[in-house]
Amino acid sequence: MPLISFVAAHTSRYYAPKNFNVWYYFGVLALVTLVNQLVTGIFLAMHFKPSSADAFASVEYIMRDVEWGWLIRYMHSTGASLFFVVIYCHMLRGLMYGSYKRPRELVWLLGMAIYLVLMAEAFVGYVLPWGQMSFWGAKVIISLFGAIPVIGESLSHWIMGDYVPGDATLNRFFALHVVALPLVLLLLVTVHILALHEVGSNNPDGIEIHDKLGRDGKPLDGIPFHPYYSVEDFLSTVVFLLVAAFLIFFAPTVGGLFLEHDNFIEANPLVTPEHIKPVWYFTPYYAMLRVVPDKVLGIVTMLLAIVALFLLPWLDRGKVKSIRYRGRGYQVALGVFVVSFVLLGLIGIGAIADVLPRLLGPGVDVNQVENWIGRVLLGGYFGFFAFVWVYTRFGIERTRPVPERVT
Repeated sequence: MPLISFVAAHTSRYYAPKNFNVWYYFGVLALVTLVNQLVTGIFLAMHFKPSSADAFASVEYIMRDVEWGWLIRYMHSTGASLFFVVIYCHMLRGLMYGSYKRPRELVWLLGMAIYLVLMAEAFVGYVLPWGQMSFWGAKVIISLFGAIPVIGESLSHWIMGDYVPGDATLNRFFALHVVALPLVLLLLVTVHILALHEVGSNNPDGIEIHDKLGRDGKPLDGIPFHPYYSVEDFLSTVVFLLVAAFLIFFAPTVGGLFLEHDNFIEANPLVTPEHIKPVWYFTPYYAMLRVVPDKVLGIVTMLLAIVALFLLPWLDRGKVKSIRYRGRGYQVALGVFVVSFVLLGLIGIGAIADVLPRLLGPGVDVNQVENWIGRVLLGGYFGFFAFVWVYTRFGIERTRPVPERVT
């Protein structure tokens, strides 16, 4: 098997731009967190029982009786949140430096497909511990399919395998979480990396380094990925693992943000938690669902929020990739987009509702104010895509000169 030549083609013979910065660490960190999730997930699956009668008890057994079980469980649950932290930073870097623009449209589409599969994997995995939030979160999310005309109710029952989440739900979610979705995820990650290495990496200047070649045919502004960036990636991985270890050993739930307190209580269909909300990485989309008054329209809005990201390479007609040289309008619009997404997440976890009474005083309808704030933020989110299309389609953007060589 041509293993050595294959590895060399993607490491020592792969030339990357010499001006990578800290934003380019998150690609390899995403790979590190993926490996962590796969390895710890295998060990957890050895002791987990996917049934409504035994699931919660099996997790308690892992936490209390299995040798180092508590550590493996927290590595997996905390690792899931860290995975999304890394992925969101990776996506932001793509938006900042135009990594979605030609010739990397396919790389971006594959990355967004990974994001979708990752959300599905996280959701079905969150249901498995069978705590209160697991049960009620599954019930709420699956019930959204009931809004689909004609087939909605039948579809939601088919997904659950019953009229309420139960044994059938856990069994099929376990199969999806452990076998089906990881296989799809690994395939997409592999193709994503291969597609990236086919067209070459972008850089903070947005310059194609293969346009300037030396006499030896190698990019003048490129250096071999190994050993130069492999050493840097090793160091960034060590720092990342130190941060992860601190969280796992001292604050694995991060005050209920990474792992809600209600999920340490066994699922009870007769007792509804005071606040049903998803994990933090889903909360921006959950907030979109909440602030839109109509259920069907809310679901459509949530779906369009993801579809818009898929369409970004064709919405943005700008000739310049990097935010360093783009017009002031794009820079401001991207800032508004990021702030809107973060604040929608805070609405989703209920942080805004907790602050409003102290800011506005008693007697104010907090829910109504929160809904209006959410709708403004929703406008900021979708306004980014509309603005970018108009801004670049009609030649309004005024860009700075892009240097011929990387800086």
